[in-house]
Amino acid sequence: MLVGHRTWIFENKPVIMSTATIVGPFEGKGNLTGDFDIVHDDLWLEQDSFEKAEKVLLEESCQTVISKAGLTKEDIQFFFCGDLSAQITSTSFAARTLGAPYFGLFGACSTSMEGLALSSFIVNAKGAKYVLTGAVSHNAATEKQFRYPTEYGGQKPPTAQWTVTGAGTAIITDVGEGPYVTSATIGKVIDMGLSDPFNMGGAMAPAAVDTIQTHLRERNVPASYYDLIVTGDLAHIGREIALDLLNTHGIGITEKMFKDCGLMIYREGQPVLAGASGAGCSAVVTYGHLLNEMKKGTLKRILVVATGALLSPLTYQQKETIPCIAHAVSIEAEVGTGGGL
Repeated sequence: MLVGHRTWIFENKPVIMSTATIVGPFEGKGNLTGDFDIVHDDLWLEQDSFEKAEKVLLEESCQTVISKAGLTKEDIQFFFCGDLSAQITSTSFAARTLGAPYFGLFGACSTSMEGLALSSFIVNAKGAKYVLTGAVSHNAATEKQFRYPTEYGGQKPPTAQWTVTGAGTAIITDVGEGPYVTSATIGKVIDMGLSDPFNMGGAMAPAAVDTIQTHLRERNVPASYYDLIVTGDLAHIGREIALDLLNTHGIGITEKMFKDCGLMIYREGQPVLAGASGAGCSAVVTYGHLLNEMKKGTLKRILVVATGALLSPLTYQQKETIPCIAHAVSIEAEVGTGGGL
C-alpha cells in the first residue's frame, strides 16, 4: 500500500458514501450556492458566540451526512475532524454530541484532506466500515483569534484571505459505486521563512508544490492523469507562485487544470481580497461542488491538495516563521488501471 516514502495506494478503493456541506450567508452569495446542503442567513446561527455557531455548523453537517447515508450516529465507528479555534474546541464539542470514537486533527486549512486520507487508510485496511471525516471554520471566530475581531474594522493588505464560514463532512465506507479514494500523499512541513500572517497563500505555495511533485513521482503518473489538480487554499497570490514553481520544476500543469478552492467559492466582486481560506473552505468545495461534478460525469479524476499554515497566535507573537504543510488525496469516479492501481 505504501509507494515511495509518502504515498498510500488504496487497493480496496474506499468509497465516499455521502457528503454534507453547511455554509454561512456570505458563502451563500458566492459561486457555489447550489452545491451546498444548507445555507444559513445568520452568521450567529442563533448562538451567543461565534465559537458556538462554529460548533453548530459542524453538528448540522454531521447530522446531515449521516441522514443522507441512511445511517444513524451509532453506525459511525470513527470520527476524524478539526477546526481552527483554540485547541480545536468546536470539533471536540461537536464530537461530544456525536458520541463516536474521535480523532481530533489540527492541520489548519489542510485538515479536510488529512482527515480524508486517514479515514480512507482505516477503511482500506478494514479497520472500520463507516468513518466520518470533515472540517469546519467560522470567519468571525478565526479573525478574532488570529488577527483582529471583525468589529474592529482593521484594514487588511491585498494578500490577505477571507476565512470561510462552513462545515464539510463525508462518510467513507468499503463498498459502493463511488467516487473512490484511490491514493493519498502525506505532506511534510515546509518553512520558507515567511512570517506575515496576512500572506498565507505565499507561505503555503511551496508546501503544495512539494506534495504535488512527490505525489506524481511516487504514483508514476503525469499531471495530465487528472482532470483537475485543486489546491486549498492558496488564493490568487499562492496559486501564481505555485504555478511558477511547478513550471520551474518541469511539471506541466496548465492554468485551466490547476484550480484553487479559495478562488472557486466566492464570486467576482465579493470583498475577499486575495481569495478564501479556512479549514472549512476545501471541505465544502470538495464535498459539495467537486464531488457533484464527479457525479455528473464532468470530472473523472481529481487530486485535492489541501494546504495548511501551522502558525498560532503564540508563535506569531514570538515572531516565529510560518511552517506549512499540504496533503493530497486523489478521488476517482471510475477506477482504472493507471497509477499503480
